[in-house]
Amino acid sequence: MEENNQIEQSVSELEVERAHVAEQQRTRGSKRTNGRHGHALASILGPAFVAAVAYVDPGNVAANITSGARYGYLLVWVLVLANAMSVLIQYQSAKLGIVTGKSLPELLGERLSDAGRFMFFMQAEVIAIATDLAEVIGGAIALNLLFGLPLFVGGLVIGAISTVLLWFQGGRTHRLFEKIVIALLLVITFGFIFGLFIAPPNPADVLGGLIPHFTTTDSVLMATSMLGATVMPHAIYLHSTLVNDHYGPGEKKPSVRQLLHGSKIDVAWALLLAGSVNVVLLIIAANSLHGMEGTDSIEGAQHAIVSVLGPVVGTIFSIGLLASSLSSTSVGTYAGSEIMHGLLRIKAPMWACRVVTLVPALIVLWFAPNPTQALVVGQVILSIGIPFAIIPLMRYTHDRELMGEYVDGTAKHVVFIAVAALIVALNVLLIALTLLGKA
Repeated sequence: MEENNQIEQSVSELEVERAHVAEQQRTRGSKRTNGRHGHALASILGPAFVAAVAYVDPGNVAANITSGARYGYLLVWVLVLANAMSVLIQYQSAKLGIVTGKSLPELLGERLSDAGRFMFFMQAEVIAIATDLAEVIGGAIALNLLFGLPLFVGGLVIGAISTVLLWFQGGRTHRLFEKIVIALLLVITFGFIFGLFIAPPNPADVLGGLIPHFTTTDSVLMATSMLGATVMPHAIYLHSTLVNDHYGPGEKKPSVRQLLHGSKIDVAWALLLAGSVNVVLLIIAANSLHGMEGTDSIEGAQHAIVSVLGPVVGTIFSIGLLASSLSSTSVGTYAGSEIMHGLLRIKAPMWACRVVTLVPALIVLWFAPNPTQALVVGQVILSIGIPFAIIPLMRYTHDRELMGEYVDGTAKHVVFIAVAALIVALNVLLIALTLLGKA
């Protein structure tokens, strides 16, 4: 009897020990799962920051500084509205790429006729050229300000360095390309925000700029130019590619639901950063350069910044402009390559895509008396190209056959329609003003 009790006690102790071990294993498993989840979320971040570079290119610098110098805080609301729209648009592009596994240009290429694909590609190529125009000119101006290089020589240097950066794009080095671009984005942020701490603006004046209104037809043109510099067509096309290129061949991806959740965080943080830089550029110009002569050009703005805020701020501003040019021209060429691949089904060498968009920019640098003015006009061209990217994106994300359970709901689709309608209306107004000679 006593022996049986001892056996039962031993069995009971063994069961308790097993239960304890099982509990420890469950705890360790839970920690591993949470770790994997955190790692999975961290591994998703990156594509939106690369796309966000398009929102802080030299075109933004020209448009925002010109706006602040001419109109003070009048158009702050335009930047805030444009950035809010860009958050929605970039997330929708990422969502399309994640759910379908294809880019927006690829989906367009599958659904358009041969003639339609070619015509769509031609307008996209014009947009790509206008994009690179801003980026190369901005970099050439930065090199001129920093080292005294002639603008044409500076454009050649920007073209050469950006081509080297593009060697890291694709395959196993794509993550390195992302890290380089994100590092340049941080340099841009510091370079352009630094001046804000030297001469803080009046908060009441900034808040006054959040009230939507215009004063002249020229301010409408400037608002449209700012919109073109903020919501970038090539960034819309590219983001749907970036979310898939983010993972190398054979690399396991998180689930679609995890990818969408991570992409929301990625887009929110990236465009909050880019939007802040844009608003700060306008505020610095409104606070320090408003009413000053010669600030309609980047060179004039930089000299004005030096005279008002000092040479250190001016140099940091030029470094930010240079980083903006190098990163955005690389991302722009990457986008052009993907647009060609998706629409024409041609995988052209990256250097060929680089040459196609670089040559027009070099021609402008050689002949244009005021490169900054050409840069602002380029932003207007970009604004006209925005609907060609947004409208197909709006249709595809509301296509249940294409998106399945992740299709946009009615409320979201209505908001997207309102955003597209607003952008198209501004573009129609711009064209009308131009034809009437008032823009």
